[in-house]
Amino acid sequence: MKKGMEERRKELIYKLMIHTVNKTVEQLMKLTLKELEMEYKKVQNDCHPHSDAGSIHWINTKR
Repeated sequence: MKKGMEERRKELIYKLMIHTVNKTVEQLMKLTLKELEMEYKKVQNDCHPHSDAGSIHWINTKR
């Protein structure tokens, strides 16, 4: 299980570096998995504000 957590951390660090987070790899390596997930969630929300809000609703336009 620890190996899976470390792989997840590396994946998040890689994704955060792609999105030019204002942190270095060394700074990101010091963060816990939970902190990295929170940072990535912020990036997702910035890139697509409706990604987690549940604010998109389908409506029937035919009457």
